[in-house]
Amino acid sequence: MRLVASGHAESRADLARLSGLAPSSVSLRVEQLIDAGLFAEEGAGASRGGRRPRRLRLGREAGVFLAADLGAHHARLAIVDLAGTPLALSELACEIAVGPEGTLDSVIGHLRLLARDQGLAGLPVRGIGVGLPGPVDPATGQVVSPSRMPGWNDFPARDYLTERAGLPALVENDANLMAVGEHRHSWPGLDNLMVLKLGSGIGCGVIAEGRLHRGRGAAGDISHVRILSEATVDCSCGHPDCLEAHASGAALAAALAEQGITVDHPADIVDLVTNGVPQATSAVRNAGRLIGDVLTALVNFFNPDALVIGGSMSNAEPLISTIRGVIYERCLPLATRNLEISTSRTGRDASILGAGHLLLDSPLSNEWIEAAVKQ
Repeated sequence: MRLVASGHAESRADLARLSGLAPSSVSLRVEQLIDAGLFAEEGAGASRGGRRPRRLRLGREAGVFLAADLGAHHARLAIVDLAGTPLALSELACEIAVGPEGTLDSVIGHLRLLARDQGLAGLPVRGIGVGLPGPVDPATGQVVSPSRMPGWNDFPARDYLTERAGLPALVENDANLMAVGEHRHSWPGLDNLMVLKLGSGIGCGVIAEGRLHRGRGAAGDISHVRILSEATVDCSCGHPDCLEAHASGAALAAALAEQGITVDHPADIVDLVTNGVPQATSAVRNAGRLIGDVLTALVNFFNPDALVIGGSMSNAEPLISTIRGVIYERCLPLATRNLEISTSRTGRDASILGAGHLLLDSPLSNEWIEAAVKQ
């Protein structure tokens, strides 16, 4: 299922070659998946010598995943097919500070409505994936010590979703989902990526040797790296002068408010920069220098193939150009010799795409696939 969904295999011969299984075993399994409606064969694929093989694809009635990318003040909702491609998208205004139960119940309800309104309610739902703007323990699915998420600490988000939605559930940090989405859709030929998410907060997902690196839940969490600054600002974590306290969208909004400029969302800062408001431009350039300083050490240490910057703040060109300039100026030449620094290619859907891929990759998918075959 994963080989066909990812596009790595389009025939039985491809599956035998990539899986190492005997062609007879592959053929038997494919027939079972076709009978279950999970696979379909159509047309003719590329010939590797001899007769052209029939092309395999996911069955149209194979099912869908529900996916949501939650921010501080909004959620992006999607119904995606088993290959991770969005079939329907919508936005939901919600305050994550309301707390976990109310937020997740609202997300589940609106995802169900989205499927119904788009005529997808008749398809089997195979799982639900949710990205959260805070650390998630990969072993337990609990939210751990998040910033600006009152009531979420130690909340068993994965278990709650499983119980309330009645589905296999995936809960992941939003920057991690963005990293997977960017990698699978836009940078599949690269093995090592750092994907930075700049919005109300600051997050970073790490792809190492082609796989998401989670650590024990804190991998890529650069928001609480201490930076040097003339003015001390206390962070929500209790320590002074964390990167997020000075350079996040929320921090820039607070700094601009002190100058009499009201900002409701990070995207408003981008609009101010685009319109040439000097205070906003100065603020994002300073944030770019601070973020660049932190990334300099990480690029030297990890030596990624690419650094990808996404999130609502990534459309502020002075911010991106300053980050890029600091890295190229201060990193070792060997670390930046072939480094590509780019803004997101998948845009707002990166985390949604990542959720779809990780849901199919999850060991839980083995259970519903086996169940579908045995029906």
